[in-house]
Amino acid sequence: MTRPLALVTGGMRRLGAAIAARLGEAGYDLALTSHGSGEPYAPLADSAAAWQHFQADLSDPAQAERLMADVTAHFGRAPDVLVNNAAMFGQDGWKEMDLASLDAHFRLNLFAPLLLSRALVAAAGEGAQPAIIHILDQRINNPNGDQLSYTLSKQALAASVRSLATAFGHRARVNGVAPGLVIPTDDYDAALMARLNAEMPLGQLPDAAGVADAVLYLAQARHVTGQIVFVDGGANLKSFDRDFMHL
Repeated sequence: MTRPLALVTGGMRRLGAAIAARLGEAGYDLALTSHGSGEPYAPLADSAAAWQHFQADLSDPAQAERLMADVTAHFGRAPDVLVNNAAMFGQDGWKEMDLASLDAHFRLNLFAPLLLSRALVAAAGEGAQPAIIHILDQRINNPNGDQLSYTLSKQALAASVRSLATAFGHRARVNGVAPGLVIPTDDYDAALMARLNAEMPLGQLPDAAGVADAVLYLAQARHVTGQIVFVDGGANLKSFDRDFMHL
């Protein structure tokens, strides 16, 4: 039998690589995108998943439109799962927010997922029902004033879950996963991480494996559409004055 195919944008690094590795373990062939080279990032590099890299700047609408055709041509079929994970994360507040910042964030974080979703449903055909999963952010429930262009783009993408699920109907299932802080950058020291874990309603931050498990569930949950699953240790239940790195 032909193995199912998953397209994971930004699937070569960080959270995207963890999601890709989990789907690979579950039996999916993988089409993975990155803006740069095809060097995989752990845990993908340590997994046995079979994958093909596609280099694409998804902030360019022409490249986003072309990606689905390239993946379909390479594998001889349209993907069964699309994980819209690629995103940019700027640091603007309301004073720094301008047209350039908004345009850059919305192109990659919103427009590319929408264009890819449309392209997938068209390529899959009438008889198929692919799964589309947007990677969101827990802050869509309780936003703060940091990373404003990023937050606005993720809120718009979250709103598209129900709209696309309604528009596509039986042609596709559309859901979202909203992680909390999963893979900290160098901005987070041990003391800050300990404080943040204690701040979570569950007493711990989520990990990449938990997010990947939620994606796999939604990829296979054939009766679920229009839903958002928060994988955040309960962070969305609280309101934080600043982004975690500033607390």
